[in-house]
Parts: sequence; C-alpha cells; structure tokens
Amino acid sequence: MRLSEARRDLYRRLAREQGYKSRAAFKLIEANERYGFIREGDRVADFGAAPGGWLQVASALVGTEGLVVGVDLSPIRLREKNVASIKMDVHDPAAAERVAQALGGKADVVLSDLAPTVTGVWELDQTRQIDLTLRVLDLSRSLLKEGGRVYCKLFEGAGSQGVRDEFRRRFSSVRVIKPAASRNESSELYYLCEGMKD
Repeated sequence: MRLSEARRDLYRRLAREQGYKSRAAFKLIEANERYGFIREGDRVADFGAAPGGWLQVASALVGTEGLVVGVDLSPIRLREKNVASIKMDVHDPAAAERVAQALGGKADVVLSDLAPTVTGVWELDQTRQIDLTLRVLDLSRSLLKEGGRVYCKLFEGAGSQGVRDEFRRRFSSVRVIKPAASRNESSELYYLCEGMKD
C-alpha cells in the first residue's frame, strides 16, 4: 500500500470512529485548529455540504448559540439542532436570499468544498470547479458580514491563478492550506480569505 493510500484509509477510519459523515471533516478541523476562523456563536453557510462532515465540525465549533446552514444538490440528513440544510443549486438566483433567510441574517463564515461531478476530462473538471468557486465568492459578497471569512476549495491548474488574483482583490488576507487529509496527488488546495474589501 502506498503512503497516500494509507493516509486516505487512516482518515476514513478516523471519520468512522469519530462519527463524521466523511473524511473531509478533517480538512476543516485542521485548518480551524491552525487559524480559528470558525468561532462560538458564528453563523456559517456551507456550500457543497453533503454528506455533512463539514456541517458536523462547524456545528460543534459554533455551539448552541451559533447556526450552520448547508447547501447542496443532494439531501443532507443530520440530527444536530443548530444545523439546517437547503437542497438547491448554488447557481440558483435565489441562493443568497434563501441562505440569508435560513441564517436569520448575514454569515460570519462561508465554507465551500464544492466540486463538480468528475468527468475524467481534467480541463473540463477544473474549469467547472473554478466556476463553482467563483460563484461562492459572488454569493459571499452579499452573504458575509463585515470582517467575515471564507474557506474554500480550488482545483489547481490552468485558470487557477485568475481565481487567486480574485481572492486577493476581494480580501485583505489570503492563506493557502494543503490539509493532511487531502491526498498528496490531489490538485485541491484550500484558501482561507479574511477581511473582505468593499
């Protein structure tokens, strides 16, 4: 077994043992342990939330005074009392309004682990993932409170430099994170963007 496969199996096993819906939960746990961008009492919007691993993590971090709203095309079934979910496409023109309504106002944090249904044609898959990331950035403009934070995935490759430039244009601080739970061979990186500019 290769090291990357062993690591993947480790996080799958840990997710099962700790009751998380997916090993992706550890990609959020690690980043938040380092940078503390999800805080007690926060209101959090999570795009691409199914099957719910990030929702579970965010739910525990925001506590009973916080609220987490997940958005996905697939249904999400969680029992946490401070979690709500919306089954819809992020490109739906009503997405920002529906999420803000569910949150009862603006978000402190926007999360996105969005990825397209993979076709196996890298150029197409990456272009579609970039489109999803840019859509979340657009939604963040109307959803985020002043001083809000965005933590999102980006497939690296042709076109990703333009997205990184857009992060830096819109936010005063941009950090790049490659979580340990992310496969070494994966092109995915995560970006933590803070201090949204006007």
